[in-house]
Amino acid sequence: MTFEIDSTVYIVESNRIVREATVVKRSGDFYIIRFGTDGGIQVRGSRLFASEEDAQASIHKEKNNKTVHRSPYDYYH
Repeated sequence: MTFEIDSTVYIVESNRIVREATVVKRSGDFYIIRFGTDGGIQVRGSRLFASEEDAQASIHKEKNNKTVHRSPYDYYH
């Protein structure tokens, strides 16, 4: 999907946060996007979504909320 300059897009950060951004420039498959007035980054078009719902749907949910952190030494046995 291609986005026009000044269009609103959504990006998923750290596989958990959806942020709104504005397209500033496009060059091939790369886009420069700006978060409000703070600053911008360059990303591939595959990381951008047209709606917040699409971005939320792309976040990988865990099946259970219990995350077990194990030491590398637990696997040594």
